[in-house]
Amino acid sequence: MSSYALRLPESLKQAAKRIAAADDTTMNQFFVVAIAEKISAMETAKFFEKRAALADPGKAQAAWDKVGTGAALVGDTWQD
Repeated sequence: MSSYALRLPESLKQAAKRIAAADDTTMNQFFVVAIAEKISAMETAKFFEKRAALADPGKAQAAWDKVGTGAALVGDTWQD
């Protein structure tokens, strides 16, 4: 494991300290998880951007055209 001296605004440090304490964890663990979540979100977005670039709108429309237009099955409807 490596270390990194992190400089951040006092207000951000205090917020992280408060949230970490409320979650019964350390600030270090809070930062590790926050960084991991951000990396995951960015890599996921990049993955879907690459997948979308391979998409064929014509094939997608053909699939949608095959979908029935009848009534939804019982229990398969949106409920407010």
